[in-house]
Amino acid sequence: MERLVFITGLSGSGKTLAADCFEDLGYFCVDNLPVGLISPFRDLIVRSRESVRRAALVVDAREGRFLEQFPAILRDLRAQGAPVELLFFESSDDVLKRRFSESRRPHPMARSEGTLEQAIEQERQALGSLRELADRIIDTTSFTAHQLRTFLKNAYEAARDADEGPRLNVVSFGFKYGVPAEVDLLFDVRFLPNPHFVESLRPLDGRDSRIQEFLDQTTTTGEFVERLQAFLSFLVPHYAAEGKSYLTVAIGCTGGKHRSVALAERLGSYFQQQNLPTSVSHRDVGRE
Repeated sequence: MERLVFITGLSGSGKTLAADCFEDLGYFCVDNLPVGLISPFRDLIVRSRESVRRAALVVDAREGRFLEQFPAILRDLRAQGAPVELLFFESSDDVLKRRFSESRRPHPMARSEGTLEQAIEQERQALGSLRELADRIIDTTSFTAHQLRTFLKNAYEAARDADEGPRLNVVSFGFKYGVPAEVDLLFDVRFLPNPHFVESLRPLDGRDSRIQEFLDQTTTTGEFVERLQAFLSFLVPHYAAEGKSYLTVAIGCTGGKHRSVALAERLGSYFQQQNLPTSVSHRDVGRE
C-alpha cells in the first residue's frame, strides 16, 4: 500500500471537503469508519495489492468514546512501518461559528441546553490527543473552499516513493491576513521595494513580469533569492534524512500580492528545475 491518510479535526474545519479532494486525487475514501475496523480495513487494502494503492479515512468526534482507541491503533500502524499520515484540520472559533451559521447544520456535539461555543470547546478538548499525534496541522481559518482544494491538490497529487525526499510546498501570504499555520519555514520579504506604491503596478500581482522586473531593479532581490535557494538546498536533504515527507516554506509580504508572490514563483521554478517535487500556491492573491 502506497499511503494511508487519516483526516481528523474540528467540525466545520474542512474535513468533508478534504475527503472529497482526496477522492478526486484517486484515494479510496471512507467517512466515519469505526475505529475498531481500521486495522482490518488496512489489512484488506494491503491484500488487494494494486486494486487500492491509496486510501483516506475520516476519523473524528462522531466516534464518541470509541475514539479513545484510535491513538493506540495509530501507534501500532506506525510501529509496523505502515505508510500512515494523520492530518488534523482546525479553524478559529469565529470562523467555525460563521460556517455553522451559514450551513444551518447542528454541531455534532451540541446539546439542547448548551451553546455552539461550548460545543466547539468540548470538541477541541476531546480531540486534543489526536492533535498532538498529527503529522500535519492544517488551519483553514484563512482558506476559501477553492484555496483549500488547491492546497491539498498541490501537496498530495503526486504519489512518491519514500526515497524521493520531501515534497516542497512554497506558499506566498500577506502578514496583514495572518501567518499560515501549516508552515515549517517562514521568510519575511517586506524589506524589498514595494510595488504597491507604484500606481501602474498596484493592480498587478507578483506573477506578472513587470513586478519581477521592478524587484530586480535592486541587487538585494537577486542576492536574497540566491542565498535562500542555497539555504533550502542545504536543508532539504537533512529533512529527507529525518523522514519528512513534505516541507512547507512560506514567503510573506504586507498584503501577499506582489513581493511574496514574485519570490515564491521564482523559488518554486528553481526547485522544479532541480527535479524536486515542488508546488507553489498564493494564499492571499485576490484579496482586497
